[in-house]
Amino acid sequence: MITRDERNLAWTGDDGLFQNSQAAVVQSRNTLPHVMSTLRVFTTRKKNCYPISDVKGSLLLVRASFFYGNYDGKSSPPSFDMHFDGNEWTTVQTSLDQLVNYEVIYASGSDTTSICLSQTQPNQFPFISALEVTALDSKMYSYLDPIHALFLRSRVAYGADDATVSNPDDYYDRIWDPATVDSEEISVASDAFIGTTNAPDYPPPAVLRNAITVSSTSNSISIKPGFPDQKLSIYMNLYFSEVAELDTTQKRSFKAYVDNKPVSGPIIPPYGDVVELSINFTASSNTSFLLIADPDSTLPPLVNAVEAFSISDRLTDGTNSKDVQGISELQKAFSDVLQEFLVWNLGSFNLSGELPDFSSMDALVTINLQNNSITGPIPDFLGALPNLKELNLADNFFSGPVPPSLSPNKKLKLVVSGNPDLCVSSKSCQTTSTDGNTTSSSVPSGSRKKSSKLPVILGTTIPIFVIFWALVAFLLHHKRKTAAIAAVTTGQTGGANRPGGANRPGGANNMTGNIGGAVINEIKVNFQDQTTTENGDQENPHQENGDHENGDQENPHQ
Repeated sequence: MITRDERNLAWTGDDGLFQNSQAAVVQSRNTLPHVMSTLRVFTTRKKNCYPISDVKGSLLLVRASFFYGNYDGKSSPPSFDMHFDGNEWTTVQTSLDQLVNYEVIYASGSDTTSICLSQTQPNQFPFISALEVTALDSKMYSYLDPIHALFLRSRVAYGADDATVSNPDDYYDRIWDPATVDSEEISVASDAFIGTTNAPDYPPPAVLRNAITVSSTSNSISIKPGFPDQKLSIYMNLYFSEVAELDTTQKRSFKAYVDNKPVSGPIIPPYGDVVELSINFTASSNTSFLLIADPDSTLPPLVNAVEAFSISDRLTDGTNSKDVQGISELQKAFSDVLQEFLVWNLGSFNLSGELPDFSSMDALVTINLQNNSITGPIPDFLGALPNLKELNLADNFFSGPVPPSLSPNKKLKLVVSGNPDLCVSSKSCQTTSTDGNTTSSSVPSGSRKKSSKLPVILGTTIPIFVIFWALVAFLLHHKRKTAAIAAVTTGQTGGANRPGGANRPGGANNMTGNIGGAVINEIKVNFQDQTTTENGDQENPHQENGDHENGDQENPHQ
């Protein structure tokens, strides 16, 4: 089932995708988008991750939204950490009755990207209201290299009314907030059709139809994008478009200054088009950013829109895509397995059933499955894992012979004791009764008392990129407790579609190709796929005439 919001965007839910979580409905009476009226809260695990499939090589915009809305009646909005692909993103500070969202742009280096929530304070449980993933054009935000990410600080449209600009006006579903302007700044509107093909980051024409200026060339425009308290590396895009056709006696020319030092050449906004200025500099809350008219300019500076980002530290390699595939197989077989992948230590987690095929996880060094209720034969593929050094299968219900790929392997520490139906030699599964007949020893599942002592076998040589995932949330020393699942009245399943034309740039359609393997949120998860709306196809926002209210959308980069 697909739910559509007020903008006709299609959302899918994560009902049934998490076992130890709860769906909740907010209590707030504030007017808010429908998709923010529900959330998913995680009360039993320290880390919970959402993997999104089929994103390798994509430049991604990920937005996570949080609306507490006093869903638990405690009037205590929590704080917790958020990560992407094993990298620190932010500490989420939620609000009692205000929507909070965070956005990051980064290049995905593997087939799957992960968004994780981590509990950091006792009784402050992570939750999420919506998760959106958009594939951008690969040429956008070209300052960004694959080893860094951009954390959004602000994205504003100047001179507009109080309405927020987003989809369908922004082809890439960026959210442009109306800017707060100073008393000496003047809002002006453009009378032009504005094209955006000359701007590398394709701002929507809707944010260029208005601007702010000042009354004279002796006055400057102060840009205040929310610089951090401490000095950080900042990446900023500014967009300029002339609002009126100038005559031969008029000239608008100005420069950008950081702490009174010029950081640009002359900026001359074009009429009916846009010029983009991208700047990287170090800034703090004491930093000034001004637009100041050149001496020969007859008109004061103006600005239409601004984006400001802080730049991340060097990114880790993320999670091995082969390991993600293996985890997916495990989650299908053991629907209750834990979701924080720190070490392959699943001892005493009450797992039952046969082991699935996770042979693609060839980075594993240690596997501990001791003291569970796993049945069936020991899979032969375990002996083919090239890096496996320790394998503990003790105290389960494995049956049949030990595979030849395991038994003669002198480099592998293998523990299989406590499996009464397992044949460790040709005669080990046979006993002789008092009447001389040969019988088989068998212990029914659950009839044997299990040890509560966990072995201390840590895969300390597992590469860092396999550490962050969705498999062991309690970290080793706790027997897992099964959590009840709240009924999700608004939970959605199925693929996510998106209004607009069929030719989505940047590979967004491919992103939803394996949506069954992409864990999403009850909450609605917007995958930025496209379907045709009732009013026709979404238009190409980058055509030269710039002002697109109707018509068919085309690939803007052909």
